[in-house]
Amino acid sequence: MIELAFSILASDFAHLADEVAAAERGGGTIVHIDVMDGHFVPNITFGPPVVKALRPITKLPLDCHLMIEDPDAYIAAFVEAGADMISVHQETCRHLHRTLQVIEQQGALSGVVLNPATPVETLIEVLPMVHYVLVMSVNPGFGGQKFLPLAVDKIAHLARLREEMGLNFRIEVDGGVALDTVELVVRAGADMLVAGSAVFEKGRTEQNAVELLRVARAAVAGA
Repeated sequence: MIELAFSILASDFAHLADEVAAAERGGGTIVHIDVMDGHFVPNITFGPPVVKALRPITKLPLDCHLMIEDPDAYIAAFVEAGADMISVHQETCRHLHRTLQVIEQQGALSGVVLNPATPVETLIEVLPMVHYVLVMSVNPGFGGQKFLPLAVDKIAHLARLREEMGLNFRIEVDGGVALDTVELVVRAGADMLVAGSAVFEKGRTEQNAVELLRVARAAVAGA
């Protein structure tokens, strides 16, 4: 099933509750929260207080993408604030297996993220334990970047491994997902689409979400 994880990084923060509601009406089923620390990535965004503020305004799962240098120190705080899903970067975790165990022990669904230059092979040993793998189709740090085509092969590689290993992890893609790229990623095997600018631009949040999902699902049906 194709799902839209709308990224609030591109939303109007002054009307965040309204933006979330509009994206949900448009078919969005996951709230994607880009957490940046100014160290691992050159930007600073949200912390647990924002997650806590979001929790009462939506029943949708809160998907926290931790683009931070020491995720282990903050996992519990994000879960306590209301996170349902937490993904960590392979590049930041000295003991990735242990970090993923901590996420599960805290009661959230675990995900692992790959930057554009990080090979899929680095995840082979942890694929059986994760609920989803997030493929970055831009370099992390800022919204509105241009889609990197190399992500398509990486998604397809993960889809093959999922089948060969008899696993059921989801494949999420984040970065430059829009009407002109969404067909490529869903045909390669992505089933969780992170979209920010493509959803929240031009004050047409609900309509944008509807159209993006329509194109994605049509691509799957026609594959």
